Amino acid sequence: MTKHLIAIVVVLTLFGCEDKETRLQSFLLKGNEEINKGDTEKALYYYSEAVKLDSCFVDALNNAGTIHHKAQRFKEAIVSYSGAIECKPDYSQAWFNRANSYYESGEYYNALKDIDHLTAATPDSSLVYFLKGLVLVKLADYSKSVDAFEEALKLGYPKEIECRINIATSKVFMKEYDAAKLELEACLKIDEKLPQAYNSLSLIAIEQKDFKEAIRQANKGLNLAPREPYLLNNRGFAYVELGSLEEAQRDINESIILDPYNSWAYRNKGILELKKKNFNEAERLLRKAKEMDPNTERVDEYLAMISKRK
Repeated sequence: MTKHLIAIVVVLTLFGCEDKETRLQSFLLKGNEEINKGDTEKALYYYSEAVKLDSCFVDALNNAGTIHHKAQRFKEAIVSYSGAIECKPDYSQAWFNRANSYYESGEYYNALKDIDHLTAATPDSSLVYFLKGLVLVKLADYSKSVDAFEEALKLGYPKEIECRINIATSKVFMKEYDAAKLELEACLKIDEKLPQAYNSLSLIAIEQKDFKEAIRQANKGLNLAPREPYLLNNRGFAYVELGSLEEAQRDINESIILDPYNSWAYRNKGILELKKKNFNEAERLLRKAKEMDPNTERVDEYLAMISKRK
C-alpha cells in the first residue's frame, strides 16, 4: 500500500514539473512573438509571468532586460540582467548585456568590472573588447582604449571600419592628429560614405583651430547623415569660434534635441552663451556638462572666464 502511494506521488510530481516547464516555454514563446509584432509591453507581461512561475527563468529575465535597455530604462535592465546572472553565473550573454547597460547609464567602472569578468571567461570575444574600448574612451583612458579596439580587430570584429574609426577618434583625443588622419583616410578609401570619419576629421580641424575646415568636414558628414547630432555639435562649435552665433545656436540646439545626453553639446551651448555675455546661463550649462561627464574638456577653463567677468 505504501509503495503504491509513493509511486503515485512521483508520477504526479513529474506531471507537475512537465506542466510547469510547458507553461514557462509558452510564456517565453508568447513574449518573443510580441517582440516580433513590436508590442514590447505585452512581451514584458509574458516574461514577468514566466518569472513569477520560476524566479530563475533566465531567458525571460535576459529578454526583459533587453526590452528595458532598448527603451533606455537602463536601471530596470540592469536589475533584470543581474537576476539572470545571480541565477546562472556563467550566463555570458547576460554579463555582456549588463555591461552594455552600465555603459549606457554612465556607470563605466561597473561596466569595466563586467567586461573584465567576460574577458577572463571568453577571452576570444571581439564584441567584448570593442565594448571595452568604448568604456575606456568614456573614462578618458585613450591609450588603453586603442589597445582594446586593436584587440577587437585581431579577434575579427565584424565591423572593421567602425573599429578603426574609434581608434582614430581615441588618437584625436591623444592629440596624435597625423596618426588619426592616416587611419581615417584609409577608412575613407574603403568606403567614402562614413559620417563618423568626417566627424573625426572635423574634430581634428577644431583641435588645430582650423574652424572653416571643421565646418567643411562636418558638412561632408551631414550630407550623408543630416541629423547626426555629433556632426551638428562640431559644426556648431566651429560657428561659435568664427562668431556666427545664429548658425551656432541652430546647430547646437538641434544636436541637443537629437541627443540630450551629450555633455559636449551642453558645454558648447555654454560657450555660446558666454560669447553672448549671458553669464548666468553660460555657467548653468557648463556646470551641467561637467555634472554629466567630468571628463568633458575645458569646462573649468570657461567657468574661470565667467567668474572673472561676473
